[in-house]
Amino acid sequence: MKLIIAIVQDEDSSRLIGQLMNDGFGVTKLATTGGFLQAGNTTFLVGTDDTRVDEVLSIIEKHSKKRTQMVPTTNYGTANYASFPVEVTVGGATIFVLDIERFEKV
Repeated sequence: MKLIIAIVQDEDSSRLIGQLMNDGFGVTKLATTGGFLQAGNTTFLVGTDDTRVDEVLSIIEKHSKKRTQMVPTTNYGTANYASFPVEVTVGGATIFVLDIERFEKV
């Protein structure tokens, strides 16, 4: 058995959880915040048999799109300079696949 932890942008979370549930996966959704952009994201926990890991990863890849976004730069300690927006790539997914030694549902 595996535990898949997938961190995705909030914008992609509704479509992703819908597809995972439609395909019969048990999924837990957590609201989380990323450190880089200080923006909301969603962390999914999916427990599945080893044989279905690739199926879950494929669904996550299909429903987690990368996109570009303009974000302001931060001037640490200097109020004399204007902040200029910078284009960064956001979205996609960060995925961890862990071995589960024991699983119980009580």
